[in-house]
Amino acid sequence: MQLFSIEYISLVVGFLILLIGIWGILTRKNILKMVIGFSLFDTGTHIIIVALGYVKNKTAPILNQPGLQTDTAHKIVDPVPQALVLTAIVIGLGVTALMLVYAMKLHNEKKTLNIQNYKDLKW
Repeated sequence: MQLFSIEYISLVVGFLILLIGIWGILTRKNILKMVIGFSLFDTGTHIIIVALGYVKNKTAPILNQPGLQTDTAHKIVDPVPQALVLTAIVIGLGVTALMLVYAMKLHNEKKTLNIQNYKDLKW
């Protein structure tokens, strides 16, 4: 295994995007910046899952060639991580849209997006 192979590069990039997203969620005071941080966290998670499911020199599980009909278990990659990422992308898009609608509602009521100006639920 090489240090600069596509698996390692994508894992490192995924972890960096995930950490930037966590930093954005925890340190920003603007609700929209927090939503962007959540989206970055979600994208970093997707990249990590795809990088972990990648297997070098294997093909997609589409059995349309005669050579793939025999000994297919050693020639194809597992499609489950890719299916999970596709599902997670759709769910993440829905959650992001819901957070943006909620932020818009908060802005319409309080005329600000700064989280420190909301005193309603603080104890």
